[in-house]
Amino acid sequence: MNFKNSIFLGLLFCGSLFAQVKDSIASDEQLAEVVITGHFEPQSIKKSVFNVRIISNADIQNLAAANLADVLNQYLNITVRPSSSTGRSSVSLFGLDSQYFKILVDNVPLVSEQGFGNNTDLSQINLSDIEQIEIVEGSMGVAYGANAISGVLNIITKKSSRYKWNVSAAAQEETVGNEFSFFDKGRHIQSLRVANSINDNWFVSLGVNRNDFQGYLGNKNGKEYLETDFTRGYNWLPKEQVNATALIAFHKNNFRAFYKLEFLDETIDYYNNTVQSGYNTTLGSYRYADDNRYLTNRYFHNLNATGKLFSKLNYNLSLSHQKQTRNVEDFTYYLYTKTEANVLEARDQSMEVLYTIGTFNDFFNSDIFDLQLGYEFVNNKGFALVQEANNVIVPIRKKIDNYDFFASSEVNVTKKMAIRPGIRFSAQSQFDNQYASSLGLRYSFNSGIEYRISFGKSFRTPNFEELYSQQIFDGHFFTGNENLVPEKSTSYETSLKKTTYLNSGWQLSTMLNGSFMNVDDRIDMALIGFNEVTGNPMYQFINISKYQMWNASTVNQFQKGNFSFNLGASFIGVSRQIDNQIFASDDTFLYSFNLNSSLAYTVPKWATTFSAYYKYNGKTQQFVEGTSAYVISEIGASNWLDASIRKTFFNDRIETVMGSRNLFNVSNVLQSKTDTAAAHATSSNVMLAYGRSFFIKLTYKLNFN
Repeated sequence: MNFKNSIFLGLLFCGSLFAQVKDSIASDEQLAEVVITGHFEPQSIKKSVFNVRIISNADIQNLAAANLADVLNQYLNITVRPSSSTGRSSVSLFGLDSQYFKILVDNVPLVSEQGFGNNTDLSQINLSDIEQIEIVEGSMGVAYGANAISGVLNIITKKSSRYKWNVSAAAQEETVGNEFSFFDKGRHIQSLRVANSINDNWFVSLGVNRNDFQGYLGNKNGKEYLETDFTRGYNWLPKEQVNATALIAFHKNNFRAFYKLEFLDETIDYYNNTVQSGYNTTLGSYRYADDNRYLTNRYFHNLNATGKLFSKLNYNLSLSHQKQTRNVEDFTYYLYTKTEANVLEARDQSMEVLYTIGTFNDFFNSDIFDLQLGYEFVNNKGFALVQEANNVIVPIRKKIDNYDFFASSEVNVTKKMAIRPGIRFSAQSQFDNQYASSLGLRYSFNSGIEYRISFGKSFRTPNFEELYSQQIFDGHFFTGNENLVPEKSTSYETSLKKTTYLNSGWQLSTMLNGSFMNVDDRIDMALIGFNEVTGNPMYQFINISKYQMWNASTVNQFQKGNFSFNLGASFIGVSRQIDNQIFASDDTFLYSFNLNSSLAYTVPKWATTFSAYYKYNGKTQQFVEGTSAYVISEIGASNWLDASIRKTFFNDRIETVMGSRNLFNVSNVLQSKTDTAAAHATSSNVMLAYGRSFFIKLTYKLNFN
């Protein structure tokens, strides 16, 4: 009996049940949870003006998540888009891509080679030392500045321990589809974390995590295949990541400070499917391929201090220096001798950021009114190689700065009602000065119903690619545009939440949510004309489109004792009006439906949790450019089901998690009208996953005082 069949039979024998990410606040324990994102200081989630969704460390462990993409795959309204050709995984919320969704670590945006807080590769985010993840949907431009249009995700890391020493070592083995071996197939993960509470004031931790993804062959034949039938290589590229973290924290009286260092080293291997033949007097007859290796490094430094000035005024200050670079290594691989030659390495992209943010609040020492004043300074240096006409490669180095000042206040009109207005001013070096504003309200009725409503205006600044990219070669003409202006957004959100406790022991929680968003001056790559000599089309990024979205969703939880059932649904309408200067689309709304659900059961005497969670991604539609008009392309629906069993032994010192991802074996979905320039519009496959996989994780924990 092989590895994956053993796990699958174990799942069938034990059953399937438990929970996913917390989409609602239901139990007494949850009501006591504290959230940070968007607030003046840590606050009870029930008193939050924002709808904050929490993913706890326990949730992450139940999922045996290797990276952030594994966690968000089950989140309502979020779509994770992996790319088999680049190895990246990006996020889309409400149909808006990762440029509109900001990812933070301890309230500081995370750099990538393509952006700052945005365009983040989810597969590069390590989860080994996370306390919890907080998600806020909707405009957060006042609190977090540019590009926080559809929402923010804040990763809160561990900075203390109730033990003197905490040691955790883990190993995880996972199939990739139906492919697995202990060395050259599958996914292999190892991690080690050591933390020490030196005394009542000092805490340190060190951690390292290695994620070795050996790629997915599918219908390809791997690196050493030497036939000329174009089946060499991988359907999903092999990738190895090493994440290292170090933290030192100090706490005394009202003063807290920590310094955190994170380092990422990633290698992605691309093996060309084209095998070529050659001959010379040294090698004789030989076969070779022109391969690439993508080498990424990221450094993340963050120094944070919180405390009181003059024994009254609260402050929270962060200073961060971050840099992410990607080098491309081109080489010739000789298949007979299995050697590399003609190795040439060059810097492809990089982003370096010096960032600081500070907030000050509690000016009036009042339970009724609080004022927060803040600043955010960003110095952003970007680099990329661009391909101009005649295949000339040119390095582009640009610097973009912004200096932001913001103010928010929170007014507790009564014990049941709170109002929060806010405004931000952003002085931009590259663009006109920008503004963001917001107004939120929370009201708690006597019946236990929580009502929230909010309004926000925000902006998105063009990224490095949109401003400066160029690809002009062999009939291709795609260019950036330094005259782009920031996009403007307006959003509205409202929600009702009710938690009921029945005498039978059942606890019921229901939330209804509605939202609307409008984005003007949206940036798109558009057809701007045709070359007068060759007749080839020419494309450029311009402010050409308008985006509108409305969303109606519900999240429900039913819980009694060790059993819980969760059900969420979302109905989204998206309108995208595009004018590419040659022809335009209409403003028709296109609709999609999503559903997620979970069952939960815990057996305390077995120290075991069974889990199963399901997500339905309904079909989606979008406008694509045809030869003389925009046409509607449809992406098919998909069903995703994960299941796992988590059990502890020997007083929680050893923990095992075993399970399966993607039990419905989803790989590709069909997208229609992907080649409208052909005589007949054709369809193609969108790669979502590499099929059903199975995993087992073993963790050893040693805690002592």
